[in-house]
Order: sequence, then C-alpha cells, then structure tokens
Amino acid sequence: MITIIVPVLDEAAALPGFLGQFKAMPDDFELILSDGGSTDGTVDIAERQGLSNQSVVYSRRGRACQMNAGAAAAKPAASDGVLLFLHADTYLPEGALRAIETAMRDEALAGGRFRLKLDNPALPYRIIGAMITLRDGLFGGFTGDQAIFVRASAFEALGGFADIELCEDIDFARRLRKVGRAIRLPLYVTTGARRWEKSGLVMTILLMWMIRTLFYAGVSPTRLARLYADVR
Repeated sequence: MITIIVPVLDEAAALPGFLGQFKAMPDDFELILSDGGSTDGTVDIAERQGLSNQSVVYSRRGRACQMNAGAAAAKPAASDGVLLFLHADTYLPEGALRAIETAMRDEALAGGRFRLKLDNPALPYRIIGAMITLRDGLFGGFTGDQAIFVRASAFEALGGFADIELCEDIDFARRLRKVGRAIRLPLYVTTGARRWEKSGLVMTILLMWMIRTLFYAGVSPTRLARLYADVR
C-alpha cells in the first residue's frame, strides 16, 4: 500500500483543490496530513472535505519533522509499503500511484521521484520546469517538489528526514542513493509557481542555486533558512 504524506501549514486556500485530486483515484492508498500549527482553518477544511482513508496528525512546525510525524502515523500495513511525500501545492498525474507500485516491484529500488512542471503555462515557467528536470537528470539532485517516494523499510533504515530547517529533501535524496537505486518516473507532477511569481524568476533561480551550493559546501541549514522566505 502507498501512504501519501502531506506536510501542511496554513494551506486553507490551496487545500480544497488539492484534496479534490484524490477523490477520483481508484487506487488503494492512505492519506495523512501532517499539520505544523495552522491558524487559518486548514485542519477544519481537511476534516470537512477529507476522504474516508484520510487522517490528520499534529507536529512541531518544520517540513522535515512534519513528514517524519506523518510517516510514524502510517498504518502498520504500510511498513511493507511505500511512503509518498507530497507538497500541498503539488498535483499527481493520472496513474501516478500505479506507476509507483509497478516500479517498486524491482527490489533493488529504494525509492524515486517524478519529473516536474510548474502550474503556470507561460513559456518562462515551462523553461524553469524543464531546467529542474534536466538538472535532476544530469546530477540526480532531486527535491521535494518532485514528489519523493521511498520504500518504508528504506525510510526507517535512513532514520527518516534529517530534522533540519531547510534542504531536508536534498539531504534525503543524497542519503537514499546509499541504500538503493532511486528511479525517476517518466510522468510529471505539477507544482505551484507561486514562489517564482511573487519573488521574480531571476531572483528565485539565483536564490535556489545559491542555497543549494552553500548547502553542499557545508553551510548550516539554519543559516540558509533565513534566506528562504515563506511564500504562500
């Protein structure tokens, strides 16, 4: 079984549309929303519009610890399954869960991710999505926006996500490859372009490259988090 884990914080505006994507899914899955202290009615919306296979857990604020809390709350049957970590502004393509299940029949695989495109159809945003996918293909440095999935046993062996303020996804991707192969599925997830739209294309690209470079150079994620403003 696949357990979908979604860290949320003040996502009331995005949540109705986000949850709607799961209602038409025929696949057997569990959905866990891990709330980091929302004050805008996020949890109320989740409970009103949620599915029968959905639950909400509560965690200290922080994407890494919220995702770890969600993983810890997965049903016992999920211990032999797959964990899929999905951001609240990211939409799965049709057939995504079946594609994961098919890929993970290969026992050599520890996990993987999807290709990525942004939800703004304008040419500059299509180019950004293509650049992210190209970078991943060349260097394998995938991020949480690409909907990371991992075998539950591998996640446990790795100790989950490192409890750091930023770049927990990059750190996890790097460690994941030490316990098995990580596949990139040919399907595309669609994620929100709001950071690029609000902060500007060039500035956002430069900021993300700088943060990634500094993280690889050993700069503390706590210091890097000061550069990365929360955008909603």
